Amino acid sequence: MTYAPAGESERSRRPGGALAGQGAHPDPYAPGAVAAERIGLAVVGAGYWGPNLVRNAQQTAALRLHWLCDLDEERARRVLGRYSTVGVTTSFDEVLADERVRAVAIATPAATHYRLVRAALEAGKHVLVEKPITTTADEAAELVDLAESSGLVLMCDHTFCYTPVVRRIRELLHGGELGDLQFFDSVRINLGLVQPDVDVLWDLAPHDLSILDFVLPPGVVPVGVSAQAADPIGAGRACVAYLTVRLSNGALAHCHVNWLSPTKVRTTLIGGSRRTLVWDDLNPQARLAVHDRGVDLTPPERLTEEIRHQAQVSYRVGDMVAPALSEQEALRAVMAEFADAVTEGRAPLTDGRAGLRVLRLLHAAARSLELRGATVPVDAHQLTTTQERAVAR
Repeated sequence: MTYAPAGESERSRRPGGALAGQGAHPDPYAPGAVAAERIGLAVVGAGYWGPNLVRNAQQTAALRLHWLCDLDEERARRVLGRYSTVGVTTSFDEVLADERVRAVAIATPAATHYRLVRAALEAGKHVLVEKPITTTADEAAELVDLAESSGLVLMCDHTFCYTPVVRRIRELLHGGELGDLQFFDSVRINLGLVQPDVDVLWDLAPHDLSILDFVLPPGVVPVGVSAQAADPIGAGRACVAYLTVRLSNGALAHCHVNWLSPTKVRTTLIGGSRRTLVWDDLNPQARLAVHDRGVDLTPPERLTEEIRHQAQVSYRVGDMVAPALSEQEALRAVMAEFADAVTEGRAPLTDGRAGLRVLRLLHAAARSLELRGATVPVDAHQLTTTQERAVAR
């Protein structure tokens, strides 16, 4: 089998046993132990993202890169350099037939993911795949089931989830330092690039949705999605979009994505009942700030007759702390997590199920656009006829 051309877009189960806790992982921030025997790896795709996978795989002690596979053999050779001992091939079948290769990392267009991932899993290979995991939720669910039934690791490269700042955000939310989650508000806007094959929602929102999925505290899950989008320049696809995710605890998560902004903005605000954090990814001096500021409501049991006639809301203004963050390449942590998951026979932090959850949010958003912004249940493939008629009215 020969695979499709590499893309240019920005875009476990223990062997013979059960997955090591789909929500119970060891400390994700502790350095992984290097395997006694290095894991043979092949990278598939030498386009936009493939060279980054190659570079980080070669710098990960637990991995040994054997192949770079791409339809454009000359491009693959340029990525590796003149003196590399890594093999180059245009045949995916050749990669899968190599017994030295225990795992493959796939960085090809999303439309090819299902076929390539399925073939790799059927060949007994562990898989790291770029997002989105596939283009449909049904295909993604099929791949997740196949990986788990085969005792293989299926991991999604949700790269932002492995940055030091997102790891710290996850710690703060899971550890309760922010209190109860009240809102999640992200802005990811810049001028271009208008993609030829997807709209702005599918191009940019997966980053924020994968971060949301990663940092949500235990027990809080998305229950509904609504979306609004526009194509003001006549590009034939949405260039500006607003996405709202309703959470099970009553909070809202909001994402603004835009290809038409004259300035680049990458900010996320997460409010809790105790503290609020601001993540400005374009500010390397203070990328993350935690504010002891917010709104307090007098508890009912403390209400007196006098207070009832006064304002029950008070505003808290305290200190701001900028936590120290280590500087490290996120993709190196992705590779280390993939190697550790394979070695330890456990589900990775961003496993196939994480990829499936993000895909379901995107599909729900697309369905909401079709229904003029109606809220669509996350797990629903479509609204019932009665609901559609109610929306139409």
